[in-house]
Formats: sequence, structure tokens, C-alpha cells
Amino acid sequence: MPIYPLYALLFADTGLSDAEISVLFALWSAVGIVAEVPSGALADRFGRRPSLAVGALVQAVGYASWVVFPGFLGFAVGFVAWGLGSALASGAQEALLHDGLASVDAAEHYARVQGWVGAAGLIVQVPTAGIATVLFVVGGYPAAGWVSVATCVGTAVLAARLPEPSGAPTVTSSSIDPADPGNDADASYLATLRAGVVEVVARPPLLGAVVAFGLLYGLDAFEEYFPLLARDLQVSTAAVPTALLVIPLVGAVGAALGGPANRLGAGALGVVLAVGAALLGIAAAVPHPVALAAVALYYGLYRAVLVVADARLQERITGPARATVTSVANVVGELPSFAVYAAWALGGTAAVTVLVALTAALLPVLLRWRTRADEPGNPR
Repeated sequence: MPIYPLYALLFADTGLSDAEISVLFALWSAVGIVAEVPSGALADRFGRRPSLAVGALVQAVGYASWVVFPGFLGFAVGFVAWGLGSALASGAQEALLHDGLASVDAAEHYARVQGWVGAAGLIVQVPTAGIATVLFVVGGYPAAGWVSVATCVGTAVLAARLPEPSGAPTVTSSSIDPADPGNDADASYLATLRAGVVEVVARPPLLGAVVAFGLLYGLDAFEEYFPLLARDLQVSTAAVPTALLVIPLVGAVGAALGGPANRLGAGALGVVLAVGAALLGIAAAVPHPVALAAVALYYGLYRAVLVVADARLQERITGPARATVTSVANVVGELPSFAVYAAWALGGTAAVTVLVALTAALLPVLLRWRTRADEPGNPR
């Protein structure tokens, strides 16, 4: 989206303070927390493809709000719409990919394929940055905003044409504890929602993977501050999209290496993220544009670990409500995002570095959380 590298600057140039911008980001996360799991159950119950298409359309409404009503209230409405749209898509995308691979007996390739999906999403930011620069020069923020709206509409059209495997698991009465008085033979929406949440709570290894992925997912909120970080390094507004290109490029390499990285143990993954935290600390201590290189290296390591955490999560889901379980993990991910917003407001990059280091320390513990049934040679 052309508006991505510019919207934080749009808020600042409209007159919003750093605290107000952080409030908007927090609102975005709050909407995600409320809508994430219910929307995941919708995807499991009524289809992952419709969820992706509707989510893109709702997101388009959000960007239109920023252009038509530039101000704190208009930005807030836009973030509410964006949060709802993202909630509809998240969980649905991972479940659609995993079940599609499983339908052709290729589920073990999920980490590699999802890594390449993530890499493609980052690489596309390169031409997007150039487009954003041209649009800003020609028509300012409104031009970037309207093109983003059109892009969302195009995404919805493409999503509606994606194949959805007919053999994907579905929630039925046999999927739910028959002793549960709420058990419903017609596999209702509420039954789908309940099945996903119960699976997370009832299986400690899955819960550990959910928390691990959630902590990592929440750290991605730091990406929202990259444009402001570039401006602090005296990069002009028009040049910010181009200056930031190195970050998604290195991030794409990291995501693409998610497949090979999936061979690493839990302890090694913690070390990789700890190295990323050290690089981020260097960036916080060097007030010069060269610090963007350190941020890029951090981001590449982070994206590789995130892909692996996602794969470990999908591996541990055994029930039919895959999108719902993934959405639960995404909700967990919204909680640390609040810590990122607060850290930036209080201490900038240095404070965010502390959060990354803490996550690196917790990661091995969470991914090693197993029961005897999950040990090699024992049934699940």
C-alpha cells in the first residue's frame, strides 16, 4: 500500500503528537484484540476465502477515512476499520495455506512456503516505496491514500478467486466434547469458536507455541515507527520511503530463510533473536542514518524467527478450528504491541530493544513446553 511508508508522517504533519500517534496505534491493537478470535471462527465456519475478500474491503474504508477526514477522529475511524479488516484476514490466510498444503500431503513445507509468502509481501514494498514517493510529490498524502483504497479493492477481487480446499477439516459435533452442554450437532459458529479456544487452553504445548508466536508477532508493532525513526535521522519526508527500502529487503531475506531456520532448536532461535536485539541496541546508540542498516539486520533475523514460530504453532494444532486457534495467537500478539507503543513513547528504540531481549529470553522456554504425549514416540 502506498500509504504504508507515509501514514505515520501524515499523522505528524497533521499536528498529532507522538503520544497521540501511539494512542491511535493502541486503538488499532484494541480493535484487533476484540475482533481477532470471533473473526477467526467466522473463517473456520463460513470459509477462509470470503474472510480475506471482505477484510480487504473493510480496510479500504479505513484508508478512505484518512483521506476524507484528516484529523485525530478520522484517523481513529480509519484504524478501527483497518483493525477489523486485518482481523478478518489474519488466521484465515494461515489456515487456508496450511489446509491447502495438507490437501496435497505437503503440510511439512508450510514454513518454507509461508516464509516465501512473507518475503514477497516485504519485497513488494520496494516498488511501493517508489510509487509512494511519486504519489506524494504529485498529489501529496491524498494521492497515496486513494491509490491504497484502489489496491484494497483489487485485493478483494483476487482473494475471492483463490481456491479453497474442499477437504479442509470442519467443526462437527464429534469435534467438541460431548459432555459439554453447549455441544451442537450443527457445528454452529459458537461451537466453532469454542472448539478453537478450548484446544488452546487444554493443550499446554499448543499454549506455549501460541504465547511464543504472540510475543514475536507483537514486536512487529515497532515497524510502525520506522518512518519516524528515519525522520529522526534527518531523512526528508519525500525521501523516507526510499531510505527505508533496506529494511523490508533484509526482512524478505530473513523470511525466505524461515524454512531452513525451522531446523533450529528452541535455544538457537532465542540466540538468533538476542543477536537481533543487540543490533537494535547499536542502532539506538548511533544517531546517524547508517543505523538503518543495523535496524535492517535486526528485522531480517526477527522475520526468520517469526516464520519458525508460526510453523511450530501450526504443527501443534490438531483440531479443525485452525483459523480460530491462529487468531487466538494473534490476540496474544496484540498485547505486547501495547508495550511497544508505550516503550516508543517513553524511550524510543532503546526501550524497544529491551522488549526484544526479554522475548529472546522467553522464547526457548515457551517452545520447549511439552507434555509426555508430545514427546517423540508417544501419541498426541
